[in-house]
Amino acid sequence: MEVVGLLLCVAAAALTWGFLWVWDSWERMKSPEQAGLPGGGSRTLLVTAHPDDEAMFFAPTVLGLVRLRHQVSLLCFSAGNYYNQGETRKKELLQSCDVLGIPPSNVMIIDNRDFPDDPGVRWDTERVADVLLRHVEASHINLVVTFDAGGVSGHSNHVALYAAARTLHAQGKLPKGCLVLTLQSVNLLRKYLSLLDLPCSLLCARDALFVLSRREAAQAQGAMSCHRSQLLWFRHLYVLFSRYMRINSLHFL
Repeated sequence: MEVVGLLLCVAAAALTWGFLWVWDSWERMKSPEQAGLPGGGSRTLLVTAHPDDEAMFFAPTVLGLVRLRHQVSLLCFSAGNYYNQGETRKKELLQSCDVLGIPPSNVMIIDNRDFPDDPGVRWDTERVADVLLRHVEASHINLVVTFDAGGVSGHSNHVALYAAARTLHAQGKLPKGCLVLTLQSVNLLRKYLSLLDLPCSLLCARDALFVLSRREAAQAQGAMSCHRSQLLWFRHLYVLFSRYMRINSLHFL
């Protein structure tokens, strides 16, 4: 029985890898735009809470948008100073963004007492929304990308970003034509299936889906490796097994 189970797992993995190669080829053959997404040259703002969010959760989206010729910027709402490593993590963030194709001039890190890196502190929605709106208007942003209501990991700082984006969208304060795309949170099982979650991701409803090729996956891992201060043993396991290092499903508000 154990041998049969092992063979089934190997077969499932082989089928998934084969499907990915087909998907990869199809992605490169079709039009650069995904349905509903702004076209090439659009100004996209990725909004995160901490240094390493961009690599741990959004690498497929960033690399996918760069592939679609978007001008991607990053607004990070904290320096990640929970363990007094803020200065180190700022430098790591800039290195990671460079690997992902976001130039240093397009990276803004907010480091003040209003937005502490602390899961026990609830950031004020109106303050987050005010900072976000000013940045969107100043940079003429067409597309905002951030967490959904689940925040992927449930971190309160992640959820605060969604609440602010949702507030701006609901109140009609975003500039005309500016869209908001949120990263879909999934259950714990799907979260750590890596590429085995691809069939489910393809079948489930979503507005945008980004799947990395092998080359891009190595690029995403390279970005994550820039966050050396955060690479504890369990983070190495995360890089190997998390779907967020290979697949991003997103929804429009």
